[in-house]
Amino acid sequence: MEHPSGKYADFDGLREQAVALRRAGHSLRQIRDELKIYNNDILNQLVKGEPAPAWTKRPRAKDDLKAKARELRLQGWTYDQIEAELGCSRSSVSLWVRDLPKPERKRTPEEAAAIARRGWEAKLRIRDEDRQRTKEAARRAIGDMSFRELFLVGVGLYWAEGGKDKPYDRRENVTFVNSDPSMIQVYLAWLALLGVERDRLRFTVMIHETADVAGAERYWAELVGADRSAFNKTTLKKHNPKTVRKNAGESYRGCLVIKVLKGADLYRRIEGSWYGIVEAARQADQRNRT
Repeated sequence: MEHPSGKYADFDGLREQAVALRRAGHSLRQIRDELKIYNNDILNQLVKGEPAPAWTKRPRAKDDLKAKARELRLQGWTYDQIEAELGCSRSSVSLWVRDLPKPERKRTPEEAAAIARRGWEAKLRIRDEDRQRTKEAARRAIGDMSFRELFLVGVGLYWAEGGKDKPYDRRENVTFVNSDPSMIQVYLAWLALLGVERDRLRFTVMIHETADVAGAERYWAELVGADRSAFNKTTLKKHNPKTVRKNAGESYRGCLVIKVLKGADLYRRIEGSWYGIVEAARQADQRNRT
């Protein structure tokens, strides 16, 4: 049966057929396909007043949870207990049982605090496990790195953390400072990729005077695999008694400065490469916008 676009001249006849199909247990989609009625407004008018078949009504998935939550609440369970037992959100529990009487307190404040603390610790543990899984998956996704990829990473790393030439101070030095051992290792790998010989590198430890200076010097020397002769005199930061240091403890080893001797030409290559990356990024952005 074909219907002219926007015209349903035999509406009463169509309604009679639609009602018969509805009463026979057909869904709206089945009626639509059977009568070829693709206008939803017309389709709803044709079956107006006719209840939908029971089989088309989706069961409310949370009805069982709601009933169980109310049952537990009447037994004196707290919101936290119901939430943990049923695995649903606190807002859902509150919505389902808020009309029921509040159970009498059966615990001391100390016991309640201990239970809350254990629950919070469990949540923190789950969050940390999820955090670590995400990091590990991202780490594995990197895989092997090509020379070009390492080169581009190194240029960006240097331009973010390294010394830069200024119009008012033309030095063109290649100097890199960081406290993160992994950043130092990536930077050294990048310098090796560029063909910078190790005997052109000079290192300087910068650290707070109240820290373990000798330990930090040994740590950085071992990390970079350099003899102490490649290290300049350690720079000590004066202690301000009015400030409270947060960079303290055994893990604090200050910063390491790495300078490349005779690095003017290398600096120019780095700066040129960086602006090449900037230009390529702009072009890629323009292509994404069009």
